[in-house]
Amino acid sequence: MVRLKLSIELDYDIAQPGCDFILNLHAAHTRHQTVVNERLELNQNLQQQLFVDPATGNRYLRLTAWAGNLRLRYDATLDLAHWMAPPESVPEVPVARLPPQVLGYIYPSRYCQSDRLHKLAMREFGHLWQGYGRVKAIQEWVQARVKFAQNTTTASTSAVDTLIEQVGVCRDFAHLMIALCRAVNIPARFATGIDYGADPALGPTDFHAYVEAYLGDRWYIFDPSGTAIPMGFVRLGTGRDAADVSFATIFGTVRSAAPKIAIEAIADARGVLVVPYHCNQAISTDA
Repeated sequence: MVRLKLSIELDYDIAQPGCDFILNLHAAHTRHQTVVNERLELNQNLQQQLFVDPATGNRYLRLTAWAGNLRLRYDATLDLAHWMAPPESVPEVPVARLPPQVLGYIYPSRYCQSDRLHKLAMREFGHLWQGYGRVKAIQEWVQARVKFAQNTTTASTSAVDTLIEQVGVCRDFAHLMIALCRAVNIPARFATGIDYGADPALGPTDFHAYVEAYLGDRWYIFDPSGTAIPMGFVRLGTGRDAADVSFATIFGTVRSAAPKIAIEAIADARGVLVVPYHCNQAISTDA
């Protein structure tokens, strides 16, 4: 089991009162991700509503802020008891046997135009064994063709754009991998977390986008950008693509500073420290 301690700080200057925020900062409760403790601090005395999306398990905080400065800090300690399986034992699931709640993740979405990539996906991956290995091959294909570079894409960049430009950040790698998975009928979804273990040369610790593919009977983790350590990902939210899981959706005029994020492995209740590492097993923290 891995125990992680994280903090997220957000800082906003708000132009007028009555600015509404919907935040997806709280760590998800899943079958293999346990929130040991958590705390949210605000510098404004505001009413807060924390609610859970029944379909995704995403935890959303809603609040209305006054004009001026708004600072938020979320601290949490979590235990990750990953489900692990030998990759060769994890099969794909035929569409006819997919659970109803998974079906929405085989369709095209705003940033993942899988219908436009069907011929490419079938040519590159249609002949491969239908299981974890095929999803891993899609991940490696994306890593080999797209270069990671900050400030090279925008909030409107789609999977097709990334395929053409061959450059992007973790969000873009995830969109392209998801689109290719869906193009061969593998359910795939966009997940947000923290980029644990990323090279400091890439910049400060940040929010991270990765992929979960539905195989066997659960969602397995993949990191198409290859910049972090999947065993250290704390799931915040999941959705069809980035449009579903923004860490902050704001209704009003604000200026924001870059998030300040820290995450570290700590000893668990027994005094045992397990530092996340690159693992050759299929891993999941499935809800």
